[in-house]
Amino acid sequence: MQDINKKINQRRFNDPAWEQAPYALWRDYFLLQQQWWNQTAQGMQGVEERDQKVLAFAINQWLEFYSPGNWPMTNPVVLKRTHDEHGANLQRGLEHLKDDFNRLFSGRPPAGTEAFTVGQEVAATPGKVVLRTPLMELIQYTPTTKKVHPEPILIVPAWIMKYYILDLSQHNSLIKYLVDQGHTVFCISWVNPGAEHRDMGMDDYLELGFYAALNAVNAIVPNQKVHATGYCLGGTLLSIAAATMTRDGAGDTLASLSMLAAQTDFSEPGELSLYISEKQLDMLDVQMQQKGYLSGEQMATAFVMLRSYDLLWSRLINEYALGDRQPMNDLMAWNADTTRMPARMHSQYLRRLYLHNDLAQGHYCVKDRPISLTDLALPIFAVGTLSDHVAPWKSAYKLHTLSPAEITFALTNGGHNAGIISQPGHPRRQYQVKTRPFGAKAITPDEWVAQAPMQSGSWWPEWLRWLQARSGTKVNPPSMGAPDNGYAVIADAPGNYVKER
Repeated sequence: MQDINKKINQRRFNDPAWEQAPYALWRDYFLLQQQWWNQTAQGMQGVEERDQKVLAFAINQWLEFYSPGNWPMTNPVVLKRTHDEHGANLQRGLEHLKDDFNRLFSGRPPAGTEAFTVGQEVAATPGKVVLRTPLMELIQYTPTTKKVHPEPILIVPAWIMKYYILDLSQHNSLIKYLVDQGHTVFCISWVNPGAEHRDMGMDDYLELGFYAALNAVNAIVPNQKVHATGYCLGGTLLSIAAATMTRDGAGDTLASLSMLAAQTDFSEPGELSLYISEKQLDMLDVQMQQKGYLSGEQMATAFVMLRSYDLLWSRLINEYALGDRQPMNDLMAWNADTTRMPARMHSQYLRRLYLHNDLAQGHYCVKDRPISLTDLALPIFAVGTLSDHVAPWKSAYKLHTLSPAEITFALTNGGHNAGIISQPGHPRRQYQVKTRPFGAKAITPDEWVAQAPMQSGSWWPEWLRWLQARSGTKVNPPSMGAPDNGYAVIADAPGNYVKER
């Protein structure tokens, strides 16, 4: 927490005006208070480590409220702007505030999202929906090359987000990048669940999600193994599915696994663990049973509180006190497009994965039989991001200790989203990469960092080379859908589910 606060304060008080009296005094008093409270919270004898972290988190939320940078009358930057503009900044801020309140109470999305319509500016890679189940639509993307690698790619995004984080604008769409490089790409688009989905659980997301999609891919591209790719919790679901298939003797359907910012061991899940305890989950269960789902707003609020300065306080000052409306971009528009989660599924994955860590401990059961990640022998490409507070990279790295598989691990700068959406040409991008051979002993994360060579640029071409090395000679593209096998084209991409609010 102290390292995070240090980085935040460097941004919060970076203006030279904070060196002047009395603002420097107010700043230093706040920093001393913050330091004292954090040291006190961490040094409490007889208090469990998790409880210390929860206390430190609560204290920091309380201290944020009293930061001199968060109030116009104690912020020299705001006072100077108000003086220079004769209060015009405050007038603009008031207009921004009124507009935001009107949008909030009328159920409209935030200002600027109108410029990023799903299916037009974002999620616009051409394709067809070739399967629809109660939980997902499967999109097959239209080839853009005359020849394609024979092995298709099936992407499994997390169900806590809209899939098009991987298909944003044309310049930073990972899906478009793969298609343009000669790959046949399929992607799951999860439904935005309502009360009617309240009893859908993890097994349903396997059967009506991944397995249904895999069957469709096998029918459309027959006699070919599949490169399965999972992002965030989609990667966790993929690892469960792959381990189950291996247990049941069906593992030879897959050619490889790619895990993007995905965890399989949740013993150190990062800051989200602050919200997860048996009592907290009991309370959440009661709330979800009333509606049948967890609302997107509840999930968004949880993430906002984890980064309250970046996502709340700095915005309040910039937009309402300084009068500067931050321009909307595609990633911000996607982030505002929240999704819900069925009550049963959300409760199950929080308890079985985060709270009990069943998957890593070999206790996770599918169809009443345990699965084990030690059975995974497919080549794996895994990506971690340095600033990830959702799936910390050292947590994602733990897969090395759970599976004997050949694992190529790439560590890139950036966070959980921005580190993955790292298209070639993106400035200031770099990554490290190293392969652990099949059956070799795992080294520690710190040893890995010391040994893995640093590369400049995006990790996407590295992954592309890895995929192509495990793919066959290019052939003619498959047909769009397979009507004779029950997979007729249903609609144009991006389909209907992704547009549900």
